[in-house]
Amino acid sequence: MATANHNLSNYDKTTIPNAKDFRFGIVVSEWNDTITEGLWQGAFDALIDCGAKKENIVRWNVPGTFELTYGAARMSKSIYADSGMLDAIIVIGCVIQGETKHFDFVCEGVTQGIKDLNLTGDIPVIFCVLTDNTMQQSIDRSGGKHGNKGTEAAIAAIKMADLRVQTK
Repeated sequence: MATANHNLSNYDKTTIPNAKDFRFGIVVSEWNDTITEGLWQGAFDALIDCGAKKENIVRWNVPGTFELTYGAARMSKSIYADSGMLDAIIVIGCVIQGETKHFDFVCEGVTQGIKDLNLTGDIPVIFCVLTDNTMQQSIDRSGGKHGNKGTEAAIAAIKMADLRVQTK
């Protein structure tokens, strides 16, 4: 595996725009919450570390990963978006392979849904959904030996928020 024994969440703040003027929405799945809470914490900590203000980070919870698309769509049309208060949205979820095709349907649905939001909306939606074969793989990617994908999503959100502002 290409990521074996590598922490992929290290970043150089000098190469990232300061996030002090950006506002972020984060939609978090409650399913597999031991994983999604770790991803949330990684995203939140990275946003704060890069200058975002706590009051400029809005969190909404949804029951599962499949519901992330609806949550992000509603958030992008909410009062936060209407008032110009959101520059990027991060969706956080975790789907672990089971014995049925449910994994495939959920992963495909949420992936396509977030892609569609990015194609049709004005606010970039960052995909932070783990789709692992085992719980251990998810643990390793939500603050474990492979870093924290939430951190990586936050850095992507900052860069996309900056792109959004630069291209208005």
